Amino acid sequence: MSDHTSAAVSTARVIATPAALEAIGRLVAARGALMFFQSGGCCDGSLPMCFDLGEFVVSDHDVLLGDVAGCPFYIDHRQYEAWKHTQLILDVGDGLPEGFSLAAGPNAHFVTNSRVFGRRETPGCAVLSVDVGTDSAGPAA
Repeated sequence: MSDHTSAAVSTARVIATPAALEAIGRLVAARGALMFFQSGGCCDGSLPMCFDLGEFVVSDHDVLLGDVAGCPFYIDHRQYEAWKHTQLILDVGDGLPEGFSLAAGPNAHFVTNSRVFGRRETPGCAVLSVDVGTDSAGPAA
């Protein structure tokens, strides 16, 4: 007799496609450590922005979702509230990047796709908010 009970599956809040992982690998080899920030839109645009690690100053309201290929991925806290039920999927699209983001390659930029977590999934990592006073992260309130 089989057991039909279902356990929750832990799922990462942010992942990357093979194209994004390849672009990140090229950038890290050329520039060193990177970071990503998913903007809240408006003046910053709505695409994820890629920076040299530490080049973009995160606020105490920004949320660290996890990392992609060893690069921290932050999101604006208002965007997190709207998207906390989704998994973000970093990918690459055609065209130049928005704002001050590093390009994903020649005539290429990073894009974010998403999917809603399934009923049996739980977001895998603890969401962290940044404490700019000590440059450390702690559990989000």
